[in-house]
Amino acid sequence: MGIPSFEPIAIIGGGAFGLSTALELIQQGYTNVTVFEKDEEIPSRWSAANDLNKIARAEYEDDFYTDLAVQAQNAWQTPLFAPHFHRVGFLNCCSGAASAKAVDTCKRFQASAERHPEMKKYVKTINSADDIRATTWQFTGELPGWKGYLNLFDGYVHSANALRSVYKKVRAEGVRFFLGADAGAISEIVYKDTPQGRRSTGVRTKNGRFHPAALVIVAAGAAATTLVPEAGSTIVAKSWSVAHVLCTDEETSALRGIPVTYARDLGFFFEPDPKTNLLKLCPMGGGYINTDPKTGLSQPPQSPAESSFLPPGDEKKLRELLRQTLPALADRPFVRKSLCWFADTSDSDFVIDYVPNTSSTVMFLSGDSGHGFKLFPIVGHWVRDLLKASDNKQSITRWQWRDPKNQKDAGDVSWRVGDVTEFKDIRPVAGPAKL
Repeated sequence: MGIPSFEPIAIIGGGAFGLSTALELIQQGYTNVTVFEKDEEIPSRWSAANDLNKIARAEYEDDFYTDLAVQAQNAWQTPLFAPHFHRVGFLNCCSGAASAKAVDTCKRFQASAERHPEMKKYVKTINSADDIRATTWQFTGELPGWKGYLNLFDGYVHSANALRSVYKKVRAEGVRFFLGADAGAISEIVYKDTPQGRRSTGVRTKNGRFHPAALVIVAAGAAATTLVPEAGSTIVAKSWSVAHVLCTDEETSALRGIPVTYARDLGFFFEPDPKTNLLKLCPMGGGYINTDPKTGLSQPPQSPAESSFLPPGDEKKLRELLRQTLPALADRPFVRKSLCWFADTSDSDFVIDYVPNTSSTVMFLSGDSGHGFKLFPIVGHWVRDLLKASDNKQSITRWQWRDPKNQKDAGDVSWRVGDVTEFKDIRPVAGPAKL
């Protein structure tokens, strides 16, 4: 059951799952925790959580995740996390042109919010543009056919700042960090065979240094399968695009307090950030994958710079979203454009379990599936529970290790609208070399 508190623990990845785990381990009295991150700083450019903000909605079609999200909302209101949580509400709608799938999903989300005892009093049905303007007067667009609901229990979190706060906290509490392409990047998890079975003895970094560890926790996001190839197609590197509009000081002030606004057939956006005047937008779609023809597995591109663009189809959706809501911004240039890579699963369930045939010395945290950051304050709790399990087994069936050979396709995830596209098919063509 678990390991002694003085034994060395290596966490691979300084993103949301890794930092939350480090925080919980320190709070549980573990004194020998080290985090390895291949970027030179935290927040890492490789982390999907290194972003201006993320939606913090609590309602899911699945009550299991709704209960977790409500628990996380309460944790976001504690001193360490509260500065980064903004309860501005969540306007979840479909335009008049939305597909039946999008409309049905929106209705199921509303039903989930209305049946939860802590949330239901915050929910208001939206039947028309006038209903939206009654609370969000800033929307001067026509909002054609918009219907759905407003949930004032929800809001957003400033994700990059939250990562910085936890990083600062755990460093002050004694967690060690190795950062950079040599000292922080892992070349391999080291194993040895024993009479009791195969087990890990630690990790080796790109500079050749071996770091002993009684437990290795892999929280490497979209790149997790490069270190744990046994996961195979269970984890898929996928991305959605992100873009920003630079507002004036006056526009930022005028839009202060608008709810996170989501048209399920177009995309979503947030209130402008008061420090940078950036208004973040994301289009709705099936996402992008980067399949290696040799392995058939999707991995993120080798460099974040390769993802610094906005596909034309996504730009079209975002401009239409702005035309329908904030038409004065509809033709504004987009800045800070990129694809955000994350670790996806076929059913959007996480994988939080020991890797088989490692004698419970390698733990795998992955599959955030584009909805994990709202749970950032409590991710470490799940690691704690697994460490304390008397049989070293994950008791939550849906989070158990899935052998890709035996995995059944769970089908299309209901809340995603659109087709999955290969990265190579939307990647900009490089121009001729300059002489």
